[in-house]
Parts: sequence; C-alpha cells; structure tokens
Amino acid sequence: MSEENKTPEQVEETQATATETPETATAVETPEAPVKEEVKAAEPEAFDWDAFETGGFGEGYSQAERDDLAKIYEETLSTIEEKKVIQGTVVSINDRDVVLNIGYKSDGLVSSSEFRDTPDLKVGDQIEVYIEEQENAQGQLVLSRRKAKIVRAWELIQDASENDKVIEGFVKRRTKGGLIVDIYGVESFLPGSQIDVKPIRDFDVFVGKKMEVKVVKINYTNDNVVVSHKVLIEKDLEQQKAEILENLEKGQVLEGVIKNMTNFGVFIDLGGVDGLLHITDISWGRINDPSEVLKLDDKVNVVVLDFDDDKKRISLGMKQLTEHPWDQLEATVEVGSKVKGSIVNVADYGAFLELFPGVEGLIHVSEMSWSQHLRNPQDFISVGDELEAVVLTLDREERKMSLGIKQLTEDPWTKQDVLTKYAVGTNHTGVVRNLTNFGLFIELEEGIDGLVHVSDLSWTKKIKHPSEFVKVGEELEVQVLELDIENRRLALGHKQLEENPWDTFETVFTPGSTHKSTVVSKNDKGATLELPYGLEGIATNKNLKKEDGSSVEVGETVDFVVVEFSKEDRRIVLSHTYTFSAPEKPVAKKKPASGGGQAKSKVRQINNDNEVSTLGDLDALSALKSQMEDNTKKANAKKAAEKKAADAEGEAEAPAEESAE
Repeated sequence: MSEENKTPEQVEETQATATETPETATAVETPEAPVKEEVKAAEPEAFDWDAFETGGFGEGYSQAERDDLAKIYEETLSTIEEKKVIQGTVVSINDRDVVLNIGYKSDGLVSSSEFRDTPDLKVGDQIEVYIEEQENAQGQLVLSRRKAKIVRAWELIQDASENDKVIEGFVKRRTKGGLIVDIYGVESFLPGSQIDVKPIRDFDVFVGKKMEVKVVKINYTNDNVVVSHKVLIEKDLEQQKAEILENLEKGQVLEGVIKNMTNFGVFIDLGGVDGLLHITDISWGRINDPSEVLKLDDKVNVVVLDFDDDKKRISLGMKQLTEHPWDQLEATVEVGSKVKGSIVNVADYGAFLELFPGVEGLIHVSEMSWSQHLRNPQDFISVGDELEAVVLTLDREERKMSLGIKQLTEDPWTKQDVLTKYAVGTNHTGVVRNLTNFGLFIELEEGIDGLVHVSDLSWTKKIKHPSEFVKVGEELEVQVLELDIENRRLALGHKQLEENPWDTFETVFTPGSTHKSTVVSKNDKGATLELPYGLEGIATNKNLKKEDGSSVEVGETVDFVVVEFSKEDRRIVLSHTYTFSAPEKPVAKKKPASGGGQAKSKVRQINNDNEVSTLGDLDALSALKSQMEDNTKKANAKKAAEKKAADAEGEAEAPAEESAE
C-alpha cells in the first residue's frame, strides 16, 4: 500500500516496525558504544497530529498542489441541472430498476416499468432520461424516462410546427368529430374536416393505421395539439389544380369522383377542382334524385359545359356524352299516330308521357277529356300510369311533342243522335261538376256539359249563389232550354220542370186584393214582406203607415193590399195604408209581355247559385186562391158603402198616385 493511501494508524505501525530491523537487533546485542550512537541517531521525531489534521502533513503535496488536484477531480464530474433531459448509459438491469450513469458523482435509478416498450434493453445502451432530483432524501439521483420522452416529444412537435415539418403519427382511436393521433407519444386531435379534401363518412377505416400529418395548432395551456392530413393533400393537388384550370375548355371530357350529392345535383372532384353536375344533365330521362343513378365515390366521365371567368364555377354534364334520344325516335311516329308510354310528371296544366328515356310529350289538360269543365289533372292521371295517346303536334328540331287521350274516343258532340237526344224541352239528369257566381255546370255524359243559370233554379225563391241550392257532385234533374252544337253549348233549366206558378199567382194577387203579410225586414226605402205560398212582396215606407199614424214594424203580421203585380218581373207591391184609405179601384201597372224568349236569353247570362224549391200541388194552390177571393169579397162588401161616396174623386187620383209609387 502506498504512503498516500495509509491511515494515520497504519503509518505509526509501520514506523514502529522499522525500529526492529536486523541491524537494530544486532546493535543491541553488541555492546560497542559507537553502534549505540548510530541507533539513537536513526530514531524518528514525534508525530505531529495537528499538522496532519489541518492537511499540511505527510502526503508530499503542498497546499497549492492539493488545490490543483481537487480542481482536476472536479472537472472529471459532469455538471447537471434538474428538470432537464440528458443522455445516460445503462450500467445494470434488475427486476425493479435500471441503473444509469449520466457522468454524475453517483448513478441514477429508473423504474423498470418505464422500459416495457424496450424488451431488448441491455447494459451499455444509451437512453435519454429526465433529471427530477439531483439528490433525494436517501441521497440518490432521481431520473425518469417517461418524462424525458414527453419533454422530447413536445420539443419535436414545436420544431415541426415552426419549421413546417411532416410527422408520421399513429391513429389510436376515433373521437367525436375526428381522430386521435399519437405523435411522439403525445395524443393529438385530427378533425374530420382535416382528414381529406373530400368529406369522410367513416372514420373507423383509419383507426390502427399510420398517417402523415402536419401540426397546425398548439395549445400549451391545455397541452393540446391539432394536426391536419388535408394540408398535405392540398399541396399535392395545387399543382394538379393549376394544370386543370389552365387547360380547361368547353367540351373537354374529364374523369372525376363524386364528392357530394344533393337533391339538385352532385359535386364532382376533378382533381382539386370541384364541378357541379346538375340533375337535369345526368340523364336524358327524367329522374327525381341523383341517387337513383349515381353513388358517392363513384368514378365518372363528364364533359365541361361551361365555367365563369375565374373558373370558380364549373358546370358539368354526363348525358351529353351519349346520343340524344330524340335522334332515335322512329320515323313512323308522326301527327295522328298512336304512342304508348308512362306518366312521369303531373302538373296543374297537364301531364308528361315518357315514350322512352329522354323523349316526352305533353298531354294538356284540355286534351284529357271532351268535357269543357275539367277537374284537376291529378284526378284523372297519376305518376306511373301506363297510357296510350295520340300525337297532336310533333317538332323534331325543337324536340317537342303534344299528345291527347280524349282523341281515342269519339267526340260526343259529333254523334248523330245528339240533336234528338238533347232536343229543346227534353228532360235529363246530370251531375253537378262546377259552381260559379252566375250558375252551375252539369255533366249529362262524358263530354256533354250544360249551364243552368241561377235564375232558372227556382220560380219563387231568389237565389244569390248556386251553393244555396245544390252541391258539387250531387245529381240534378234539368230541362234543355237551348242547344248550340256548333259552339258546343247547352242551356239548361231546373225550374222549367214545373209549370210557372206566376200564371196562377196573377189571379190570386190581383191589384186591390187584401192578404195577410208579415214584415221580414226594413231599410231606408221600405220593407220586404212574406206573402202566402212562400212569395215575397215589397212596400214603401209611405205604405207602412197605420191608421193611428204609427208604422208597421218588423215581425208584425197585418193586412196588405196589392198595389202592383208583375208576372214578368215576379214582383208584387203592397200597401197597408190602403186598407183604410186606399182608392177603391187600384190599377195594375202593365208591362208588355215578353214571352218565352226572355227565359232563353237569361240562360246565356253569367251568374251562379243553387237551391231546389217547388210550389207543391197546384190544386191546393187553386183552393187557397178561391178562399182568398171569398175573403176579399166579404171585406170589400163591408167597405162598399164607404167607398161609394169617394168613387168619383178616387177614380181621378188613384192612377196618378200609383204611378208615383
């Protein structure tokens, strides 16, 4: 052992042994004096313990040399800082820990659980670790490989973000709105909109696969990283997009992938550039939804139809790549020929019959039935119906065709028996098809319609609208008043089925006769009266005066004297005042008879309303008339004496007064 490494006790022991050398032993046994003097001269001096403890003794180094040696020793040790990542060498491995040398004065320990991802770890491997503590309570250096990986990952992520680097990540799982991607051990979020340039409907296909991404956002507060794969694709597409736009021309045929579908068309990815394929340009035939013939992600060939100056909106077509169906229409199809097809659309004005995809003809509503007053076309025809029709017009250049289905049957107005079947005065039963303000239309048979004017519904009731009399769909018995085959018109009447009761009323309500009447309503001009047999009469305010000076009010039933009767106008004017002061012989206001021609002319007028009303048994009416005449005679007999004195004066005044009224 060198002198430098001996303890003070060992040095003292050595010195004691040195005094017992053979030479010393011989000198003791030899009694010669000179020898004794040499022994005394060789004895060491006493040991200076104070000098040894203060470091100034015995090692052969001066204080300056000792300082230099200490400095050299310190330089052999690494200077480390806590919370930093440093490279370490595996010294040993056991079940619990892995011992690492980081060049510090002591080795550090890392739990074996942090090396589960490296089963092939061996002594001598270089590992990055994170310095948690230089010395813990037990005096040990505390290291962590897990934290080192996190710190290093964030450094790499930040570097990738700053320098626009591409990172290869691993898609761990799907989450709401996107994917979770592992990059350098840190979980990052990849939004669904950043996966691809086209919409992704199934995120699960990416789980468990590697994917290149770029960091687009870092949130250090929440340790959140957002990445994108779309930006990588967009860069690749930019060049392709520029080439497509530069060479874009009308009529150019391109291949694309269906990117998105709507009810009005589909968007097609042409390689970084999107174009719209409208639903009307998908097929020559009529389709209701693009999904009937196309699917998402399908590859299709399309032709460029149009684009704007900036080439931001590109219109595409697919049907234009095939021959137009009208060019395949047989030459035998011409006006008057019969064709078959399927109804593909029904509108208010008609229906479209498709002969084969791309070739359609319009069946106008007026060509569906011989009837002049049709219902809604949807009541006759439905989409999908297989029909036969007659070609009415055909324009191959304009690719238009009009069709008719009523032409498949004989025109009822051209039948030979129409003149005798619907002769004036014949009675028929028809179905009410339509109501208007001026009357109603009745269908006697398919294609034969007639008009019943509102004035020809009832002899006695004043009908304002036909709906008061009859409803659409009900049957009504009518009589033919006028027939016009050339203009396909029939004038019909309902009241003509009965005799005109006004011929009888003319003998009942003679001027001067008295009748019990009820005031129904009053206005500024006078009152409306309810007479026997359901008739109505009128009286001016002057003729409502009572004998006591008061006026007849609504709801009162009193005697009224007939002042005027007009069969042609169906009007009866009465007066209560005349019951006590009227002239003896009122004269009816005469008007020239108009005959049956007036009834026929009214049929041609325009008006509308309905309600069935009849007079009942005319025999009963005659009996009532006789009874009223007897009552009138008795009443007149009582007043005969009083009126006799005033006859002369009354004959002069009565005509003038009646004319004024």
